[in-house]
Amino acid sequence: MIRISIRLFATLQRYLRPPAPGEGTALEVPEGTTVDGLLRTLGVPLEQVKIVMVNGIHAEMEYVLREADRVGVFPPVAGG
Repeated sequence: MIRISIRLFATLQRYLRPPAPGEGTALEVPEGTTVDGLLRTLGVPLEQVKIVMVNGIHAEMEYVLREADRVGVFPPVAGG
């Protein structure tokens, strides 16, 4: 198992119980877990995910998570 931190932003926050303020929620996941696998495990609908950042850098869904990674997940946003 590896330990990571995840933050879900805006409308995605409801998929973490309880929603985590501040630095995110610490989770343990099996080695070899991808971003895609993590989000599926959390029940996050992938069509609601627009941007994934790992350690402040854009990451693909196939990215394999590593010990101490910090994951941020953003839905599509609109403004005007």
